[in-house]
Amino acid sequence: MHVWASIAGIVIIIAILLDAFETVVLPRRIQRHFRITALFFRSTWPRWTGLASHIKSSSRREGFLAYYGPLSLIFLLGFWALGLIFGFACVQYGLGEHFQLSGEKITFGKLAYHSGETFFTLGYGDIVPTNTIARVLSVMEAGMGFAFLGVVVGYLPVIYDSFASREIEISLLDARAGSPPTAVEFLGRLGCCPDQQVLDDIFRDWERWCADLLSSQISYPVLCYFRSQHSNQSWLGALTVMLDVTSLVMNGVDGIHADQAKLTFAMARHAAVDLAQVVNSKYSAQDPNRFSAEDRHRVKTELAMRGVTINDGPSANEKLGQLREVYEPYLHGLSRRLHMTVPPWIHDGRKKDNWQGGPWDRAIQAQALEHPGHKVEDHF
Repeated sequence: MHVWASIAGIVIIIAILLDAFETVVLPRRIQRHFRITALFFRSTWPRWTGLASHIKSSSRREGFLAYYGPLSLIFLLGFWALGLIFGFACVQYGLGEHFQLSGEKITFGKLAYHSGETFFTLGYGDIVPTNTIARVLSVMEAGMGFAFLGVVVGYLPVIYDSFASREIEISLLDARAGSPPTAVEFLGRLGCCPDQQVLDDIFRDWERWCADLLSSQISYPVLCYFRSQHSNQSWLGALTVMLDVTSLVMNGVDGIHADQAKLTFAMARHAAVDLAQVVNSKYSAQDPNRFSAEDRHRVKTELAMRGVTINDGPSANEKLGQLREVYEPYLHGLSRRLHMTVPPWIHDGRKKDNWQGGPWDRAIQAQALEHPGHKVEDHF
């Protein structure tokens, strides 16, 4: 009897069941030195990005990276299934001769085949257990197969519901902060609103969004790898803009109270720090400076042109630098790890929002040039 094969099989089954339980049934962050799901993402994502690095076109490369999230989810479920099948085959193999196959010799390969058809409840009947232990193990494995199907049916809708909820606010940010979003566009469009409650309500919505982002992506880490529908949008970009905007408001903007901005900043910073740990980001002292003296001057000038005056004194610059130090390293770490771009504070030039573009725009403009009497005005 190959006792060690049975022991190894039991260890594999317990490890996979525990990992699946913590990932699906008990979605919370548990501090453990070893977790199969975390190891799976940490080993497959670098290889996927390595393949993506050979794609020269940025749009195609981004599209290729977008496949990883959904595919990794399928691969993870398949990995669990194969692990359980292999584990039960090892247990059956270690228990010795207790199967019948029309007089043929039972090998490990045939036991793996039997384990697979039992797990997926095919029930061909070509390999039959002949003692009590083998029958009990077969029934247990068939039950796990049904449970696995239930996990797949219940797990996927939860993932995609969380993804859809995340993307709603990101899409709403398009008209409020541009595409890709920036802090200057956000404050330029909303910072001069005469009603403070409007801006506070937006900050409050984003405080809740950051809390939902933290909760869902800690519970289901695969969501970190899901890309947004537009290549110039991402959850990391939205989180960055909220941190930039609230840090500017906390630093001082004429006519805007910073009470709600402080709460939103705290929640957004919490999300950035924890999610950087979830995806195993690393700190680097070589990260670029996102807010140079030239950028600071451009931000001040652009916002002043839009009726927004920011505090730009020496003490204010020092305070803003301190605020940036507590969140920008985590954003850079997430950017390197996930290959997502961290948006700048201000764009180099005027950019159209996503809602302002469309596949027929050029044709409509060409038609307007051919028929001057039907001129299409630019309302954007």
